[in-house]
Order: sequence, then C-alpha cells, then structure tokens
Amino acid sequence: MTQSGYASERETTEGRVFTVTGGDWDTVTGSVDPLSNEKIVVNMGPQHPSTHGVLRLVLELEGETVTDVRPVVGYLHTGIEKNLEYRNWTQGTTFVTRADYLAPLFNEAGYCLAVEKLLGITDDITERANTIRVLFMELNRISSHLVWLATTGMELGAISMMLYGFREREYILDIFEETSGLRMNHAYFRPGGVAQDIPESAIKKIRDFLVYLPKKLKEYEAMLSGQVIWQERTQGVAVLDVTGCLAMGVTGPVLRSAGLAWDLRKTMPYCGYENYEFDVPTATTADVWGRYQVRLAEIRESLKIVEQALDRLRPGPIFIADKKIAWPAQLAVGLDGMGNSLEHVAKIMGQSMESLIHHFKLVTEGFRVPAGQVYVAIEHPRGELGVHAVSDGGTHPYRVHMRDPSFVNLQAIPAMAEGALLADVIAGGASLDPVMGGCDR
Repeated sequence: MTQSGYASERETTEGRVFTVTGGDWDTVTGSVDPLSNEKIVVNMGPQHPSTHGVLRLVLELEGETVTDVRPVVGYLHTGIEKNLEYRNWTQGTTFVTRADYLAPLFNEAGYCLAVEKLLGITDDITERANTIRVLFMELNRISSHLVWLATTGMELGAISMMLYGFREREYILDIFEETSGLRMNHAYFRPGGVAQDIPESAIKKIRDFLVYLPKKLKEYEAMLSGQVIWQERTQGVAVLDVTGCLAMGVTGPVLRSAGLAWDLRKTMPYCGYENYEFDVPTATTADVWGRYQVRLAEIRESLKIVEQALDRLRPGPIFIADKKIAWPAQLAVGLDGMGNSLEHVAKIMGQSMESLIHHFKLVTEGFRVPAGQVYVAIEHPRGELGVHAVSDGGTHPYRVHMRDPSFVNLQAIPAMAEGALLADVIAGGASLDPVMGGCDR
C-alpha cells in the first residue's frame, strides 16, 4: 500500500494495473532500520509446513522473542457464500460442505438446519434422519480431532503421530464413502433429511470402529502424554484464559480448556442431542496441553454418542414426507459417486407426464423458501459454527453467511504468541486447530 492508503497503479496497453501487497508488510518493514534496531520482521507462511494451512503470519522478533504478530488470511478464498446465491437451496449443500473441509458434515448440518428453520419444518424431520445426522457428525468430530492430533504432532516433532492419526481417520472416511459415495465433501445432509440411508455394512464397520479406536487412543497417550519433549512444548505454552476467550469470541476446545464448559450440544441442543448421555470435557490450564487433553476426551465422548446413536437407529423414513421439499426423490450409490437410481428414473418416466414434470421442476428450479432470516448455531469441532441465512421468498438464498470458528479463533494468535518464543507460535497456532478453507470460504 502507498502512503495514501491506496495500491499503486500504472497505465499499460492492457489497461490500468494495480500493485497490491498482502497485509501491511511494506508499512512494517519500512519502519525498521537494520543498523539501529534489533527488531527483525519475518514472514511466516502462507507456504509453510507448520502454519497449519495457508495462514500467513507477519512476525516481529527481538532475538527469539516475538514482539508482534499479524495474522493475514484470505489465501484460500473460494467465494462459497456468494456462489450460494446462484444455486437453489438444495444445491447449496454441495458448496458449504467444501468450506471447512475437515468437518464437511458440520457445514452441511448448520446450513440444512437454517433452511429447515426458514421452512418451518424443524420438528418434522424424521427421527431416523436426526439420528443419522448425530451419528455422522460425531464420527466427523472424531476424524477432525484425529487430524488435529496428527498435524500438531508433526509440527511439534512427533512424526509418528502424523501417520497414526491419518491411519485411523481413513477408517472413518471408509464409512462415509460406503454411505454417501464420497470420502469428503459429501453433500449428504439435505434440507429435509439425508440423501441416502445408511447400509448395514456401514453400521457393522462403525461397531468395529467403536472397539478399535479406544485401544489406539491409549497408545497415543502412552506415546505423547509422558514424553518430556511433548510436555515442554505444550505445558504453560500459548495460555489464553476464559476472560481472553470471551473477549475475542473464542469457542470450542480452546474455551473449554480454560475451564468453561460451554458446548452448544448441551446449552442449545439441536438434532435431538438432549436425548444423549455425554459429558463436556474441560481443563483448567488454558494452554496447549489443556487443549490436547480436552480433544482426546472429546473423542471418547463422541464414541459414547456414536454407540447411543446406533442403539437408537430405528427403521423409518430418512426424508421429510412433503414431496415438494424431499429432493431428490431417490438416490443410489454408484461407482462414480451418487446419483438417481436407474430403477427410480424408469419409474418416474413410466408413471405419468405430470410426475415427470414435477420431478424436473423440483430438480432444476428447487423449492421456494418463505421470506425471512434465521441464525442457527451448532457445536463444530473448532467451536461455534453459525449460519445466518436470508430468504427473499425465492428458490435461491438471498444471502448466506457462516460464522466459522477458525476465522474467529485466529484472532487469539497475537494474544497467545506476543512475548513468547518463536517456536511457541507454532504450538499456539496449531492448538487453535484452524482450517483455512473454513476461515476464508
């Protein structure tokens, strides 16, 4: 940026060209005289193996001590929220699932709950659909925390943890693939229910997983918790107490590691969470160690919820009965993912011209949603995920905005890192578990 605050520009044969620099790098570096000042300005990221994604941190250092941190985001901006305005309400799930790509089912759940609230059908969602949603969200929470364990372990030097965390996550992705046809970006939750019923083979895999994972969690703890290097890198590092968390809107495991048992599944339940028995793990250390302990405990609580959900899985419909909303009518998992089953296509084409027209209009135009606006919040693996959806009465969203916890929680990096060592910036940033796809959207 120039002194006037605007990007410099020049005229060319192709038109006016602007020179834009990221963050306030020029301002920061321009004020440093290397001969008279010990301050060093370091650009960490966005191409850096330990910034937990394409996050850029502009650091000011005095020796190894960090005096100032400026997080710079936007390197993974995908325009998901804007794209929703050009698709019908059901197609929106294929976009939101790609925001936080490590917790796609939570993005879908928040969006679908918002659309269902606008439609006024929240209480009409079938018991089986809600149970499947809870089951898959908790499996997704486990897989997300496993990736946190894996990547944080790697960033702090525990390379083995990287291999083990992703190995166990593969098991969960196999279950997702068997049910939805896809390992990630599922678009499995739809306004009105879920796209496909869960097969018996997937239920068997989940039951096997409930026996398999607890043993592995004990191995992780044996490998990390008693390890002196792990303790030194996490205990008393990147401390952020309850007051700091509340001042900056930080939620999720980071807030709970500071001692506040705030979990939307308990305080503002949705999808029938009030009917499940589980605890909200907390710690009192408010540091990286506390966040590690909370996430391990949350995996165990999620396993308890998954087991209860399997026991509650009663036969029944997976979609709302209203055929004006229940789109698409019937799907099948094929070799290339998921689409309409050939039997269903033959049925609707052989039934009547009216049913074919209805199906065509429902798929191409979508259903209309009454004008209004809602805000729905759910407990995402990283904190409160909020969806603010606005309808003007049409078949497309007028506006959808997501309050992504990664974006909000990243505000805490300067508070945790300034005055600490450079190495602790890595540990503190990782302990927030930011996913830049959700942050930038």
